[in-house]
Amino acid sequence: MENIKQYDLTQFKDDLKELHIDLNQEQMDQFIQYYELLIEWNSLMNLTAVTDFHEVLKKHFIDSLSLIKAYDLKNKCNGLNLIDVGTGAGFPGIPLKIAFPGLKVTLLDSLKKRINFLNHVIAELELKNIKVIHGRAEDYAKPDKLREKFDLCVSRAVANLSTLSEYCLPYVKKNGKFICYKSEKLADELLYADKAIVVLGGRMEEKIDYKLPFSDIYRNLLVIEKVKNTPLQYPRKAGLPSKEPIHCIKKLK
Repeated sequence: MENIKQYDLTQFKDDLKELHIDLNQEQMDQFIQYYELLIEWNSLMNLTAVTDFHEVLKKHFIDSLSLIKAYDLKNKCNGLNLIDVGTGAGFPGIPLKIAFPGLKVTLLDSLKKRINFLNHVIAELELKNIKVIHGRAEDYAKPDKLREKFDLCVSRAVANLSTLSEYCLPYVKKNGKFICYKSEKLADELLYADKAIVVLGGRMEEKIDYKLPFSDIYRNLLVIEKVKNTPLQYPRKAGLPSKEPIHCIKKLK
């Protein structure tokens, strides 16, 4: 890539060092190419409101890689089967794949335009062992599809934790983990989600509060362990998890 040197990567490198992540030159080039593709396609469709180079690196790339605070990706990534539910423009799945190439990554999103973008990024960056699926989370968690096939499910999707748990926990193998990225204060949300997490076969393991490196940007990671299989009636049909989260159901079967 001829134009890489025009970018100031000092802060990005400092942020990576703070996360104890080491990238080679090829990986650094892939992140810049990803940024350029993001901005190019964003002019044609709504992928992100964040477009400044340094903000994208901090708020999307570093934020995605902060998963390392909750999961030992350095030592456990090889062959690890990860699904990113509601991936949008590829966060956190693509940054995780670039930084930890040993991951097997599946990106799931319901919007065809975003799927086209993601496939283009994967081809341009020459990423291997990563695939994109066009569909709703409720539909692909069926027993004949991707149900309980993954060691790790991640999501930065904007939804309450009760709804996200119904979208995500059915994809996780027993003893695997669902890790949810959140930015807001969570006291009420955690209280309501408790019921859903247990019903879906999960157990809240840990809540990690932190700030993105060298910033005042507040974040947290919620780590949910899958302790038993998700009952077959979950996830419910498309639309129900968001319209009527489990904690709103008066009587559970």
